[in-house]
Amino acid sequence: MNQYVTGTVIKELREKNKMTQLQLAQKLGVSDKSVSKWENFRGYPDITLLEPIADAFRISVAELISGNTIHNANVSANMLRSTFYVCPVCGNVIHSMGEAAIHCHGIQLRPLEAEQTDEGHMAFIERVEDEYYVQIDHSMTKEHYISFVAAASSDGMQMVKLYPEGSAEARVKIRGVRRIFFYCNRDGLFSIDPVKGIDDKERGYDDSQERRELERAADLLFGGKKSC
Repeated sequence: MNQYVTGTVIKELREKNKMTQLQLAQKLGVSDKSVSKWENFRGYPDITLLEPIADAFRISVAELISGNTIHNANVSANMLRSTFYVCPVCGNVIHSMGEAAIHCHGIQLRPLEAEQTDEGHMAFIERVEDEYYVQIDHSMTKEHYISFVAAASSDGMQMVKLYPEGSAEARVKIRGVRRIFFYCNRDGLFSIDPVKGIDDKERGYDDSQERRELERAADLLFGGKKSC
């Protein structure tokens, strides 16, 4: 662990909780002089006190160490406001319905911000019975690939893990899906409205100018043969 709780964090949390040094000391079973030393950078609390300190402030140990406290006003968070975290070391994917202090391999992960799809990350969506078939126009090499596809509704999240040298495609149940996310290991998180994806599909590969011209040529060719 390359971080440790600082006196500044302890003081800020103590004052935020309207607690005196003596009151905090009594909760921890130490003297108020010890708390004063921590807050004035003349010492650090013993590692065995990390959990009791976090409990005293009603936060997690991860929040205490990071110095970032999480305030989730909406504990029944809407899935459409979901947050994704990806570990740069192992590729671990974590999904949260609200703010969180997430660590993996000793690294504090930052929430990903989804961007709109662009020319380098085009997603086409087709409705097949009760499913969305999602196809992403993207390479799937060992160095550059789509890691996962996720579909969010107001009360659920479906996630499909993808792998290098596989196919950049996924099928998800429609059941109220309002947003589809996918993650590129180089360029980050992207999102798209599934309805827009269907529209783009109709204007994309299957309805390109080249395709329309070929169809017209085929109609003339085969139509001419039929009339003979």
